[in-house]
Amino acid sequence: MPVIYAAVKRFDPACGEPWQKFIEWSGLTQLRQVISLDGILCPSIFRELTTEDWQHNVQEDFKTSYFHDLDYVLGKVAGDERVNVLAVIQEPAPAELVAFADPRFVWRGFDLIERSGEVSSLVNCGGFPKAFAGSILSECGLLTDQAKALNVQRLLRENYPEETHADCDVWAIWQWSS
Repeated sequence: MPVIYAAVKRFDPACGEPWQKFIEWSGLTQLRQVISLDGILCPSIFRELTTEDWQHNVQEDFKTSYFHDLDYVLGKVAGDERVNVLAVIQEPAPAELVAFADPRFVWRGFDLIERSGEVSSLVNCGGFPKAFAGSILSECGLLTDQAKALNVQRLLRENYPEETHADCDVWAIWQWSS
C-alpha cells in the first residue's frame, strides 16, 4: 500500500485532565504524547467530510479520513499547532519502509489498529498481557521494531481470538516535523 496521510488531534500533557486520567487508567507513565491513528484518543480533524475532501481522500472502508494528497492535508491544518500530520502505511513491507524518505517527517513507530474500526490495540484497550507489556511501548505509545509489531499482532490474534481489538493491522507512522 502506498503512503497515505492523516491529520489527527494531539493527545499529550497539554490536554490536562483527560491526559492525566488516561495515564492513570493505562499505567503508561512513559508516554510523552500519543501518536496514533486511534480515533478516540487522537481523532481525525476530518470528521465531517466536505465535497472537496472527497476529491482527495482514500475511498475505502475505515480509511475515508486518510488522504493521498499531502499538500491538501497541510492546507487544511495550516496554523493549527494541536494537530499531528502523519504519513502512514498499512501492513508495510520492509521495502516500503525504506522507500519512504521524506525528510519533513520523523519516524515514530508501529501502531496496531483494529481492522473494523479505529482503536489502537496498543494504547486504548486496557492492555493485553498475553501479547505484550505496556512497558515495551515508546514514549509515543508505539512499537519501534517491525518484528516486534508483527509478533504482538500474532500474539493478539492467538491469545484473544474473540476480542475485536485483537484483530488488527500494523500501521507504520511518521510524524510531520517541519
